[in-house]
Amino acid sequence: MKTLAQVLADFAVGTRTHDIPPLALERAKMSLASTIASAAMGQDIESARIIRDVVLTEGGASQASVWFHEEKLPLAAAARINAVASDAAASDDSDLRSIAHIGTIISTAAVALGEYTGRPGRDILGAMVLGYEVAGRIDESLTPGRMQRGFHGSVSTVFSATVASGRLLGLDAGRMAHAIALAATSIGGMAVAADSSCAREYHAGNAVMAGIQAAMAAEHGFEADLAVLETPRGFLSAMGAQAVDDITRDMGRDWDIVTDMAIKLMPGAHPFHATAEAAADAARAGQVRPEDIDRVVISAAVQWTSFKGKPHPRNLVDAAHSLVYFVAVSIVHGQFGWDAMTLDSMTDPIVARVQDKVVFDSHPSPLPDRFPHRHGGGVTIVLNDGREFSSYCTAPRGSGPRDVSWDDVEAKFRRLVSMASLPHDRIEESLKQLRDFDGLARVDAFIRLLAVKP
Repeated sequence: MKTLAQVLADFAVGTRTHDIPPLALERAKMSLASTIASAAMGQDIESARIIRDVVLTEGGASQASVWFHEEKLPLAAAARINAVASDAAASDDSDLRSIAHIGTIISTAAVALGEYTGRPGRDILGAMVLGYEVAGRIDESLTPGRMQRGFHGSVSTVFSATVASGRLLGLDAGRMAHAIALAATSIGGMAVAADSSCAREYHAGNAVMAGIQAAMAAEHGFEADLAVLETPRGFLSAMGAQAVDDITRDMGRDWDIVTDMAIKLMPGAHPFHATAEAAADAARAGQVRPEDIDRVVISAAVQWTSFKGKPHPRNLVDAAHSLVYFVAVSIVHGQFGWDAMTLDSMTDPIVARVQDKVVFDSHPSPLPDRFPHRHGGGVTIVLNDGREFSSYCTAPRGSGPRDVSWDDVEAKFRRLVSMASLPHDRIEESLKQLRDFDGLARVDAFIRLLAVKP
């Protein structure tokens, strides 16, 4: 009987790219565009600069490009820099089930390997879809067990880098199985550190680096315990996994990158985006003025977790994890925009006064399943004259249940990539090539469009 790693490897290696639905490949393009945009926003954040400086000092073989710079580094090193930059901005993709940032990891790993191996764009997209699928299925089984035990989503996103890299390296099923097994024992990451510090992006860099290295080690014949996923005291047991049989059930029937990937159309923790939309909708419905508010009541799925942060943030990490701040900004400005993570926004006295009027529903609706982050939230604004305006958003724009629009993705790309000082004509050409990524014979020319002289 085959182990779980072997079954997943058979699927990852045996699925032909032309058997993957066009919509899944299209979502991979969108994920790549979103990841590059987020990296543009994040590449000058201190944590990203530190990792870039450390890795550049180490140097090494010129195998893959560092985005928005001119350097080329070893595969895992370049991908690590790009992943940290993307995650640092808190603007990379998320997953509706458990906030795992799989999009950043598949994008940075697959592009690095694609550039190095000379594979065409369609192969890169296929590798991304399959990497997302394996990581998403594993992480779904871990939810909410791994978070309750304190583990960050990087312990599952590592599998996306491994599978995507293994596909592009041409691993056979046997070596892919060993790569998956190596990934299972390669990475940790504490959720509490990710919620309260820049460790979040450090985890992203480690996940892509470890995933690529697991695939490369397996390519050279390194072997691991193929039963490490399901064995007692193994990976799934340690992470508190549930519904383990579902990991391999109906593989290929639908695709996680279609059903559960969520492109962030605003920065910060994705489980807050639906509630932020609800707040903006309620404020518009009542033409609410901040000075007329008596109180704001939040009723959100995340209330069933410890993940809702504190009001009055004063840095990007705290702002990204403050549901109260999301709601207040959305009411005052009609949206939670890309500039909401600035200190000017965080210290806005009007936003501060609205935050002081926010309370949480003492009896939020019970969850329909074990996935609190898959469900949205509602906001009721109570005015001083007694009028109430309410709105509820089940899933935010840009997420699988509401479809994903290229108009939204392109708007995000233009807005954020301009922050990396890329000229307008190259931004537009980059978008053109992203839309036609499956038609690219090689990705070298596309990557060169992202190069910026220091």
